[in-house]
Amino acid sequence: MTSTELFGYASAVIVGLVIGLAGGGGSILTVPIFVYVFHIPAVLATTYSLFVVGATSTIGSMNHIWNKRVDLRVTAAFALPSFISVYLSRRFLVPALPDPLFQFEHVILSKSQAILYFFAIVMTIAARAMIRSDRPEQGEAADGRPRYSSLGLDGLAVGLLTGTIGAGGGFLIVPMLVLLAGLPVQRAVATSVLIIAVNSIVGFLGDIHHTDLNWNFLLPFTGLSIIGIFIGMYLAQFVAPDKLKKGFGWFVLVVAVYMLSRELL
Repeated sequence: MTSTELFGYASAVIVGLVIGLAGGGGSILTVPIFVYVFHIPAVLATTYSLFVVGATSTIGSMNHIWNKRVDLRVTAAFALPSFISVYLSRRFLVPALPDPLFQFEHVILSKSQAILYFFAIVMTIAARAMIRSDRPEQGEAADGRPRYSSLGLDGLAVGLLTGTIGAGGGFLIVPMLVLLAGLPVQRAVATSVLIIAVNSIVGFLGDIHHTDLNWNFLLPFTGLSIIGIFIGMYLAQFVAPDKLKKGFGWFVLVVAVYMLSRELL
């Protein structure tokens, strides 16, 4: 095993660590790790990402459910439309995208490049949100009554995002649960982990019909990520989440800039 591969497997622990600490965010690291460290094609990397994030977040969500931190009614309102969206996008949309996606004279944009560009843009938006560390107020749900129709529509949008780039969208889900469901931030984070878990698993199931998987690689990587989430959930009792979030945001921004520079140059 090369030093680069060792670094890649060590990064799996960091993915789980971040999910355990923040309820999301680690998933946006998996695709860059798979593409630039293990040289896995971008479309396949999104499939692998869905499995890793789904399995890792499932472990975290079981802990949150056991400790009664998850709002199951809000989860259903947000997640059911999201599940439909993520499954359809993985089962039909992503495979149907032409390759190359765009071609004009000597300018060619492949499907893989388009996914990586989109992924880097999403990472930049996520990094900005984490660096600002703004805590959302209660918004529309200030009266304590969840806006279930708005949650369902937002769930559809997040499912499409998850299905396209293979990331859970935790940085979007948590503010939505606060603003549209009136959940406290800690409860929103716990509920987000469950939504991310099932979203990712459903998206992965949409892929297995047309994808050959290297389980000898995928299972050890996922196992290390699961170890990371246990570490993260333990450290969450002692680490100030706002400082961690801001530092992780800068790291995500650096990775996004690296991805864009690799693809453009």
